[in-house]
Amino acid sequence: MPVLNRIADFHDEMTAWRRDFHMHPELGFEEVRTSGIVAEKLKGWGIETHTGIATTGVVGVIRGNRGDGPTIGLRADMDALPMQEENEFGHKSLNPGKMHGCGHDGHTTMLLGAARYLAETRNFRGSVVVIFQPAEEGGGGGRRMVEEGLFDRFPCDQVYGMHNWPQMPFGTAGIIDGPIMAAADLINITVRGTGAHAAMPHLGIDPVVVASHIVTALQTLVSRTTDPLDSAVISVTKLNAGSAHNVIADNAVLGGTVRTFKPATRDAMEAGIRRVAENVAMAFGASAEVEYRRNYPPTINEKLATETAARAATRVVGEENVLRDLAPSMGGEDFAFMLEAKPGNYIWLGQAGGPSACNVHNPKYDFNDALLPLGASYWAALVEETLGA
Repeated sequence: MPVLNRIADFHDEMTAWRRDFHMHPELGFEEVRTSGIVAEKLKGWGIETHTGIATTGVVGVIRGNRGDGPTIGLRADMDALPMQEENEFGHKSLNPGKMHGCGHDGHTTMLLGAARYLAETRNFRGSVVVIFQPAEEGGGGGRRMVEEGLFDRFPCDQVYGMHNWPQMPFGTAGIIDGPIMAAADLINITVRGTGAHAAMPHLGIDPVVVASHIVTALQTLVSRTTDPLDSAVISVTKLNAGSAHNVIADNAVLGGTVRTFKPATRDAMEAGIRRVAENVAMAFGASAEVEYRRNYPPTINEKLATETAARAATRVVGEENVLRDLAPSMGGEDFAFMLEAKPGNYIWLGQAGGPSACNVHNPKYDFNDALLPLGASYWAALVEETLGA
């Protein structure tokens, strides 16, 4: 792989940073140690550094030495997941119930490596804004950064992001024009019945039975009311009710997620969930209250920025390893808020074949350290592709 020689020189250092982050995972908006290390390194490399954005976010500004030009943003996420790690290697999590199970430790490290290289060379026009974001894992840190004036304080013409992708071969880059990640919404449905003795169900209205019918009926919103050429997912992941084997509860609560790409489909899912839940419950003599929370919008890549990303990736991994025919993922990503504010692109970097053979959000996951110089070199190539002329 044509990794930049200077970045290859500090691969061992990057590995040490990454493993240190992995050992000390912090959840969203709690990344005090992580953001402190990031800020310290940026300042040590002579980079203008700003802290406290969206609580623990860090932004560095690197100005080129080739005169005026555009400004691009490069973003990495820093937070870990609330899960227990099951690995036994030397750099496993020291914080019980917290784990870098999605590779944000690697994302932070790759952007740090690129920042170090760009601060040393500055062989570009304009400026690069390196954005270290908190709370991607459901906390909406990207939204918070935008709402707190990220692009007012640090105007960017374009913004770019990346994510490791264990499903793709190591050394490949997934480039998709248009939607690449889905909108990720949350639902809570409270079914109100009438409690009774479990041996006398005719004297009550069983909310568990009602909730079960709602779960089944909701699936028809995808299978029977959504265009088969469109994409949507409704997953009910929680059903909580009752406290004893012989008591029919008064209420049951369902929880889950909804994934879509198109605004019209998103609207249809929300309306359909309300209609199905309320009317199924009514048919049983119960009632249902639906809370539908629009969480992350779809992550949509802009065409020109996507072509720029493809050229930069080609410089690093070769044209044969730039994959352009991939299907989008129904996973969510709050980089979407930055792409709503600015044109840009989000790519996947393949990391399969490393010490961890599993996917992200798995208790045995670990980031592939061999990817670190490749990702940092992609960032550098992107800057040179965009600002080097």
